Amino acid sequence: MSCSSSSGSEGEEEGFDSYRKGGYHAVRIGDPFSVGRYIAQRKLGWGQFSTVWLAYDTRTSNYVALKIQKSAQQFAQAALHEIEFLSAAADGDLENNKCVVRLIDHFKHTGPNGQHLCMVLEFLGDSLLRLIRYNRYKGLKLDKVREICRCILTGLDYLHRELGMIHSDLKPENILLCSTIDPAKDPVRSGLTPVLEKPEGNANGGASTTNLIEKKLKRRAKRAVAKISERRVSMMGTTGEETSSKTARCVDGIDMRCKVVDFGNACWADKQFAEEIQTRQYRAPEVILKSGYSFSVDMWSFGCTAFELVTGDMLFAPNDGIDYEEDEDHLAQMMELLGKMPRKIAIGGAKSKDYFDRHGDLKRIRRLKYKQFDQHLIDKSKLTEAEAKEFAEFLRPILEFAPEKRPTAQQCLEHPWMNVRTQNNADNVEAKMNNLQIKG
Repeated sequence: MSCSSSSGSEGEEEGFDSYRKGGYHAVRIGDPFSVGRYIAQRKLGWGQFSTVWLAYDTRTSNYVALKIQKSAQQFAQAALHEIEFLSAAADGDLENNKCVVRLIDHFKHTGPNGQHLCMVLEFLGDSLLRLIRYNRYKGLKLDKVREICRCILTGLDYLHRELGMIHSDLKPENILLCSTIDPAKDPVRSGLTPVLEKPEGNANGGASTTNLIEKKLKRRAKRAVAKISERRVSMMGTTGEETSSKTARCVDGIDMRCKVVDFGNACWADKQFAEEIQTRQYRAPEVILKSGYSFSVDMWSFGCTAFELVTGDMLFAPNDGIDYEEDEDHLAQMMELLGKMPRKIAIGGAKSKDYFDRHGDLKRIRRLKYKQFDQHLIDKSKLTEAEAKEFAEFLRPILEFAPEKRPTAQQCLEHPWMNVRTQNNADNVEAKMNNLQIKG
């Protein structure tokens, strides 16, 4: 949950029952914050801890993302935690070129449900998850992937090497494009006129609460009908064919520059807060086995994300079975693609005995279906054999079972695959240089 034009659970609402003491703050268009400096424009999204609003900064005449935390103590503590890491990132990035979301301001706002910590962040565009969906899960062209990877790695290099910080929840959802996919959703590009006072009407600044509830109920009913229709189509066996027949959209006009966001789970390398970190599909093996972790867990998540950008599919999507847990299936999927885990690593964690026997073999999933990494890339994408080989040479070391063998973000930025100059890239660089010379 961050500063995106499309944050929160897509197609869902946060629910009115959460607008109570200790919960969300009810915001209306035109509401002022921080002694009138920020004016609420429209809701961008929501998360378990907060809602996020597009706001207009009257001091700088810029649009920003206003993140308003729930007021209960545990949510306030979570906000203070995130502010600590965002502030550290902002203090060391005075030129705003480290590819990490920028914290502009933070303050407390008192409302009927309590005191809410608020964060003001730069307004960014859609998440990489939304970009993958927009492209119909077809995978992006390599030059686009390379551009995105350069931004992510720049951000990770800054966090790791300069700040000593582990993000610990890197995934497509937590990387936002600097611009929106749809220009109409960008307040600047769409020429949005800021609302500087509450719209005329009742005290609620527009529609009554009853009307809002009715609208939400109607939307939920429509979604329910749509889901029933989808199930019917699925039962007829046509959904998969229709999805696979769709072609990828053209993304050439989309700015692929992006930033790492959401520092709610971040920690210092020398002061870790939790043993279980990372979202399931992007979780490193050492986290599953509880054998300790460091910066290299972010690199593992980056590797999973890079694969997803190229193929449109998650690298690992574990499930539990009749006689095995999700974690064991996850470890099995890793070994099927990356080879047998070295025994020292397999049996070296606090939870190793739950999954491995003393020989380093999985206890319940005995028959593994091994596959070649290069071939898996070809099967899952439109890469040629040569392209898959080159990309695998970049990606495969990042997915080493031994954390100390994984390259750092800085080393990845120096890898030959990251420095391939296509004609388009060369033209773009030349155009940017020419623009600089003209301005000079």
